[in-house]
Amino acid sequence: MTDHDPLQPAPPHQDAPPQYQQPAAAQQQHQAPQAYGQQQHFQQTPQAYGQQPYPGYQPAPPRGLSITSMVLGLVSIVAGFTLVVPAVGLVLGVIGIRKEPAGRGMAITGLVLNGIIIAGWVILLLVMLIAGIGLFGAAATSSTTSP
Repeated sequence: MTDHDPLQPAPPHQDAPPQYQQPAAAQQQHQAPQAYGQQQHFQQTPQAYGQQPYPGYQPAPPRGLSITSMVLGLVSIVAGFTLVVPAVGLVLGVIGIRKEPAGRGMAITGLVLNGIIIAGWVILLLVMLIAGIGLFGAAATSSTTSP
């Protein structure tokens, strides 16, 4: 016969499927909900003072002024006739270079684009001024005879 103690559970058969047991988290889900106002106690791992919860995460350096300068430089290609858009973009580009080293490339792009548009305005105004002076000067010095 067998030398098996009747008080001990029988050993599992080798061809029987393994017994499934619910993990502790699943067993806790089936517990009755706690009454309102009772506190739940969660186990937290202790952290050293000043330690961030995600050591690999670093917040992005600020680049808002530089991005705005670059975007206004691109917009001023189309809306440069206002002269306000490139002027604001130029000012923000200068401030962005000084305060935001991470956005230096975008600030320089904004400065160049806005500077080109403003330089175009200055050249256009000078040409119009010179042409206007020339036209008015020619009209003032020419004599017209009436028959």
